[in-house]
Amino acid sequence: MRIGVISDTHGLLRPEALDFLQGSDRIVHGGDIGGPEILDALAAIAPLTVVRGNNDGAAWADGVPDTALLDVGGLRLFAIHDLAQLRIDPVAAGIRVVVSGHSHRPLAEQRGPVLYLNPGSAGPRRFKLPISVAELRIDGDAITPRLVAL
Repeated sequence: MRIGVISDTHGLLRPEALDFLQGSDRIVHGGDIGGPEILDALAAIAPLTVVRGNNDGAAWADGVPDTALLDVGGLRLFAIHDLAQLRIDPVAAGIRVVVSGHSHRPLAEQRGPVLYLNPGSAGPRRFKLPISVAELRIDGDAITPRLVAL
């Protein structure tokens, strides 16, 4: 199974990001979406799980949750925009992957049994940080993250 992971689009969905996400079995967006057209384009590729970012305050985002728990292929994944606001214990909750955004810094870090994945920002460039996306490959109990600079 392949889960495409994207965050911090801020209203800009680059063609390279769309190309990368093609073939995903599911997509997770880590917040700071920027508009409903982003959600429509991603949902046209694969089933979409999305969380609200700190910049998603307009009326179109009223129905977007702050966090999401996803069970896929025997894997529990938790999504939140700002990792600093994580108020659960992922290990106690049986979560294997925590997806976040907000920092615009790509990160794939294993902390004990939990993988923390931030795909970085796929939207407008911020400072000198890379434009990036990520994927999770799931094969049984094995989870392989990959960060990709666009």
